[in-house]
Amino acid sequence: MTRDSATGQDRLYYRFRPARWYGGIFTADCSGCGLLCRFCWLSDDALFKPDRVGKFYSSEEAARRVASGARRRGYDQVRISGGEPTIGFPHLVGVLERLKGENLRFILETNGILLGFDEKYARELSAYDFVHARVSFKGTSRQEFTLLTGAEPGGFDLQLGSLKNLKRYGVSFHPAVMTSFSTRQSFATFLAQLRSIDDQLADNVEVEELILYPHVVRRLDRHQLRPATGHQPDRVPPRLI
Repeated sequence: MTRDSATGQDRLYYRFRPARWYGGIFTADCSGCGLLCRFCWLSDDALFKPDRVGKFYSSEEAARRVASGARRRGYDQVRISGGEPTIGFPHLVGVLERLKGENLRFILETNGILLGFDEKYARELSAYDFVHARVSFKGTSRQEFTLLTGAEPGGFDLQLGSLKNLKRYGVSFHPAVMTSFSTRQSFATFLAQLRSIDDQLADNVEVEELILYPHVVRRLDRHQLRPATGHQPDRVPPRLI
């Protein structure tokens, strides 16, 4: 969800908040994503009606809000999460430009699809040495990707392609993967795919497991999805935070 303005490209955000992940990080939650993951933690309104949630901010405003929020909390990390940050890429680049010199680490939480579709995204990110990309895989295979997102299985291939492009341009990154719907065999096959890109990726993969927010459980029930693992919101294991 973007719009053009006199100062560049604005992005729709529905909240700015401190978060416990990564040991403490200040977060800008943007609206709009290219996927509708059936296990997504977003509310139904934020997921299905993103144009009705939040307000537009310029790159300068968004950068200022996350930087000042991080300073107030004593954090040295910020991120854009919620929707997909690479949608409206000029806005994202504008945020990064304005975070230069702030001594903050920027976590780019992305599904990687646009990064895999066009290598220019990774090339432009390489100009910012304080960026680290967390590429979140929606399952361990093409079949799981479609089961969990309803999207074409080729999206999984684009996710893998994003890792190749990020590596090619020297951008710091690691893969994360939702495994609550995976078998041991499918996970092992996924690790082998990561090793074919870089031997170290399989060792650095972040395992995601489902957080059973009530609205997520209702959504899974509608799609008749039964996770093998999951955690109550107030009982998330420290290893997953």
